Amino acid sequence: MPSSMTSTAKFAAGQISGMSKRGYHHGNLRQALVDAALILIEQKGPTGFTLAEAAKTAGVTPAAVYRHFGGREELIAEGAQQGYDIFADLMEYAYRDGKPSALAAFEATGRAYLAFARKYPGHYQAMFESGLSLNAYPDLNLAATRAQGVLTRAADSLSQHIPADKRPPSAMFSAHIWALSHGVVELFARGNPGAKGQFPPEELLESGIGIYLRGLGLIPPDDH
Repeated sequence: MPSSMTSTAKFAAGQISGMSKRGYHHGNLRQALVDAALILIEQKGPTGFTLAEAAKTAGVTPAAVYRHFGGREELIAEGAQQGYDIFADLMEYAYRDGKPSALAAFEATGRAYLAFARKYPGHYQAMFESGLSLNAYPDLNLAATRAQGVLTRAADSLSQHIPADKRPPSAMFSAHIWALSHGVVELFARGNPGAKGQFPPEELLESGIGIYLRGLGLIPPDDH
């Protein structure tokens, strides 16, 4: 991982999978509760667990939850914010400031989306399946905006060779690629065996991005 990865992302990447069944350590109750919620979200979905279950998983009493969170939604929002921090770091790492080429960097961000969904399913569900309003949580909104900004920056770099009056809005087509990536994850990369297709998710995404970008005139027909 890059040295610039946030402390939240480093903690989550290194600690969530190794959370002890005996509960939290060193007094880090807030993070222990987030870890517990992410485990439960992965198992039951964002609306399938209670605060009491989160407390039990963390090894504390239900009353202890309210020292840090006003309710289940706030707890999920913290998990989602940490997820967006990790996600943005992964996207930045994949983008590599547009190297070795704008196209390669753009495609790498799409692959990073798939990798994130697989490695951090609890975070992914908290971010995209919990129904949280980003506007209700400023820090969460900021983290989400940073993640989206990486893809928009990659899209802007990819379209620089097109005259400004003919250039598609980078925010628009980066949003389309985001939606395409999300669709591939939901239909072909999650844990539902019945949804598996005959093509690997990475291949579906790469070919879909190529078709879309050629349609916009961002890459020539004989490229890639």
